[in-house]
Amino acid sequence: MKILWLNHRDPKHPQAGGAEVHIEEVGSRLVKMGHRVTLICEKPRGYKSRDTIEGMDVLRVGNRYQIHLLAPAFVNRMADEYDVVVDDIAHAVPWFSSWVSNRPVVGIVHHVHQSVLPLELRPPLSVLTMLAEKSIRFAYSSIITASYSTSRDLQEQLGVAANRIGIVHYGVDHAIYKPGDGKFYEPTVLWLGRIKKYKNLDHLVRAFGMIEAKVPDARLMIAGSGDYEPYAIGLAKSLGLRNVSFLGRVSPQEKLELLKRSWAIAYTSVMEGWGLGILEAAACGTPALGYDSGATKEAIIDNETGLLTTYGDIEGLANIMYRMLTESQLRERLTRGALSFASQFDWDRAASQTLSILEDSCKG
Repeated sequence: MKILWLNHRDPKHPQAGGAEVHIEEVGSRLVKMGHRVTLICEKPRGYKSRDTIEGMDVLRVGNRYQIHLLAPAFVNRMADEYDVVVDDIAHAVPWFSSWVSNRPVVGIVHHVHQSVLPLELRPPLSVLTMLAEKSIRFAYSSIITASYSTSRDLQEQLGVAANRIGIVHYGVDHAIYKPGDGKFYEPTVLWLGRIKKYKNLDHLVRAFGMIEAKVPDARLMIAGSGDYEPYAIGLAKSLGLRNVSFLGRVSPQEKLELLKRSWAIAYTSVMEGWGLGILEAAACGTPALGYDSGATKEAIIDNETGLLTTYGDIEGLANIMYRMLTESQLRERLTRGALSFASQFDWDRAASQTLSILEDSCKG
């Protein structure tokens, strides 16, 4: 099968995240199965226009804004060479490939952005983007998503029929993500990911401030960057927090070390499509804590693989963080649960399930 795949970023992009991990893990396995995968994405300054990543052909065109104008022309010109087009909708606005191509088109929706867009964009751009996302129901007859929560959001918020949605959970590479030799000596909570307003890092910083006096050697390590980072840094300083470290973007090896050695990973977003970092941490023997919002409550099984509290309850967040850092028997039990849970997910199965949906779209 020949697959033409569209996404804003490729796995080498300096701002690559979970969607790009998904492309690399699934796309590379499709290539190993004997299929051809070509990825069209934006071209950061200094990057080659053509590249090969894990056997996938990569075509980079335009910047983050131009790509949406250029992609339809490329699809219109190239699609006849392919069996199916995959529109990877990581940033709310669909690619509308079905409008410019007569090939089957499958959409991938990692999460629904309706509740997030007013926090990240000002009117009228936020309103226009919300309307564009709502058009997903008209643009795709077949959609892949990573969680039951996002499937419900697609149905309830965007009006997509349930029989058009296939759920394919993210996987984890167990050869890489596995327990290490030991944890940090100091009780350490890890934040990992983009620092955006909707991810509520400020909630975690405030919660950490509530327990720093109770657990004087506790540490909060923040790995990642984003436009909300200056606010978070300023908040930590204004609260006089001594043991909060902002590490910026970290290398894959540094990320792996942090996942293995931290005592817990924290997720406080208003919504997540799945929470790949939660699964990777679990495979490393690191339980999670967070809010019971979005797919986070699927990726964290409360009191089995981690601890959850009501969304927005910062005092509740502080309480579960305190329990995680001070109750060793609880943490050991959650660690065992996290390892068992993570073992159920792998990228080989995700690739096979994705291929089955792509093949079905070509039949019909």
